[in-house]
Amino acid sequence: MKLFVGLGNPGARYAGNRHNIGYMAVEAIAADHGFGPWRARFQGLTSEGRLGPEQVLLLKPETFMNLSGQSVGEAMRFYKLTPADVIVFHDELDLAPGKLRLKQGGGHAGHNGLRSIHAHVGEAYGRVRLGIGHPGHKDAVAPYVLSDFAKADQDWLADLLRGIADGAEALARGDGAKFQNAVALRMQPPKPEKPKPAAKAPEAQAPEAAPDERSALQKLADRFR
Repeated sequence: MKLFVGLGNPGARYAGNRHNIGYMAVEAIAADHGFGPWRARFQGLTSEGRLGPEQVLLLKPETFMNLSGQSVGEAMRFYKLTPADVIVFHDELDLAPGKLRLKQGGGHAGHNGLRSIHAHVGEAYGRVRLGIGHPGHKDAVAPYVLSDFAKADQDWLADLLRGIADGAEALARGDGAKFQNAVALRMQPPKPEKPKPAAKAPEAQAPEAAPDERSALQKLADRFR
């Protein structure tokens, strides 16, 4: 089994926040792949289903962001999972809006949700880093991540979430390159080929003149008519 964790804060107040893009990602996967209904478990909400041959549990911790590790650790212990079985979807200030990167293990870069997961299960789990951009100054970070995506963000956000759902099966089987390619195709679809110019019709040739079968005497006589 794989555990896909979407980070965010519970409740309608936070639903559209930039900090909740992890929630949005796993919700898109559940909707697109026909997962079961969300139900309360492991201090969060879970939905189960399959991505190809893989059984996958989607988890949205409801402990608030800075205690996310409690929920993740509980789910892992119940299913006897290792960090290698876990992928966490989270917002990333250091990536431009709409950019996505995969990472296995490493530090938490000050992200409170990752910091909590580190404390409960270690750092060896996988992450899908979802770019939301940076407000420009560290003092502006908290209000920025806890505010809703702007109207101008809605198109790229919708494409990003559709791409994540498209590539979820590849991600579950460990094919990170194919997963990222699925997202890229949504974010930057291939340009349609320009139609080739139609071939010019060959110009009509003037019909050849019929051979002059007059005798030399007739030709001379005709000149003086």
